[in-house]
Amino acid sequence: MSTETTARPSAWSGTVPVDDTTLAVTDTGGSGTPVLYCNGQFATQGYWKRVIAELGDGYRHITFDERARGRTSGRSADYSFEACVRDVDAVLAARGVDRALVIGWSYGAFVAAHWASRNPRRALGAVLVDGAQPHDWLDDAMEQRIREQFRRWGRFLPLLRPTGLTPRMNGEEMAQCNIELGRVARERALAPVLDAVAVPTRYVVASGSSLGSRGDEQERIRASLTAVAARNPHIEISAKVASSHGAILKKDFRAVAAAAREVTSAGCARGGR
Repeated sequence: MSTETTARPSAWSGTVPVDDTTLAVTDTGGSGTPVLYCNGQFATQGYWKRVIAELGDGYRHITFDERARGRTSGRSADYSFEACVRDVDAVLAARGVDRALVIGWSYGAFVAAHWASRNPRRALGAVLVDGAQPHDWLDDAMEQRIREQFRRWGRFLPLLRPTGLTPRMNGEEMAQCNIELGRVARERALAPVLDAVAVPTRYVVASGSSLGSRGDEQERIRASLTAVAARNPHIEISAKVASSHGAILKKDFRAVAAAAREVTSAGCARGGR
């Protein structure tokens, strides 16, 4: 794979304006294949440090904190899923990158899948880490459970915000983001997006539970990927690893990096420019 840029970009960190806010962005620079990392729903760019170290200098790594996440990204009137997809374009444009490999974990996997599906000429490929699985897990009871859960957590959030470990959002805003994700994940909504993916795409799937899940809920959601991969030859399951949803980037970063290399090789094989 090759980039659209001719100069060798320098390392950079700063803020990128988008809509009514700014996003904290870090770009390692270099002449390698550009990789744009999409974080978990309330996570920060620091979660990717092991994957970045494993992939090394052959890639140009671009990370950013979504709206109201981390220490620096600003608050916004819009925390919708569509805003998150727009933010991918804003960050790439600000860094002068037209085409990139996108890697997303959890919520970020949904963002990466949508961006890759909508931008087949700009996406060099995608790695989707334990997310972007079409399944109808949201019903009225689950929606109520989510609202109650974030209402309970809400009283503790202000204590953690100075650390950057929780977003500068209130409990209702966080709950609404999670509920919207349930709608984005529905079979009728997500399956057409994945069926339209036309670039090399690899899933890395966890085995353990995720925060807030019960029993075998998470495994039933992951089972949907078998049909996804069967329908679309561009999509494969690269690895199913032993770690839980929350620990996958910490414990199985090598599997994520290996999937990125698979996508890079597959893109080169198809003459990916």
